[in-house]
Amino acid sequence: MPKAKRAQVVTLSKTKSKGKDGKAKVIEGVREAVEKYNYVWVFSVNNMRNQYLKQVRKDFSTSRFFFGRNKVMAKALGNTPEDEIKEGLHQVSEALVGDVGLLCTNDSVEEVQAAMSSFSADDYARAGTIATYRVVVSAGEVLRGYDKEPFPNNMEPQLRELGMPTLLRQGKITIDSDYVICEEGDTLTPQQTQLLKHFWQKMAVFKIKLMAYWHSSSEYVKVCNDSDDEDEEDAGSDNEGEASDEDME
Repeated sequence: MPKAKRAQVVTLSKTKSKGKDGKAKVIEGVREAVEKYNYVWVFSVNNMRNQYLKQVRKDFSTSRFFFGRNKVMAKALGNTPEDEIKEGLHQVSEALVGDVGLLCTNDSVEEVQAAMSSFSADDYARAGTIATYRVVVSAGEVLRGYDKEPFPNNMEPQLRELGMPTLLRQGKITIDSDYVICEEGDTLTPQQTQLLKHFWQKMAVFKIKLMAYWHSSSEYVKVCNDSDDEDEEDAGSDNEGEASDEDME
């Protein structure tokens, strides 16, 4: 049969897998970094934002970050005492669970902890985030921000499409009664996150959490607890979580 000539939808956002070459590049990069640097950290990121991650990487310009598939990074380090490339690194592999990455550095423990604890950035929440406080728009003219700035009147259709019962009166966007955008504890919908953005309400905080680290002179991994103190214990659990299949560099 002749090939159909009708217009077809082509998805441009689909990315190709890096395949074996990409995995081999990550493995090679991790192993080279372990030879070069004295410390290997496992970290997780709350509310991932590339723009802030780039800033962190800039602050650690002499170090190296990796954010690949957990299984690939674990293979680079070694999953067992028999195949680990250096003493104790299989325990780092065991700590690679969930959305985590690796930081290879020569900076001291105190320097890394101080830098990470001091860096955080507020940003707009994405769909699925839990609301941290109640947001209510008062009846009357619709205003936003601490300075109570009015919205441009051409935004009225956008607000109405997002669920707000807005009206345009004498060139001003108004509502007849208080409107609750979200309650504390709500799982935010795409519509709610868009409204929060329009009202300049930032509920997400980008922050890096240090989970554990390995030192070249040690034979075990030190796990960081919630208070940023260190407990000397083995980091152990199954490797199930996966992130992107790329080295961040």
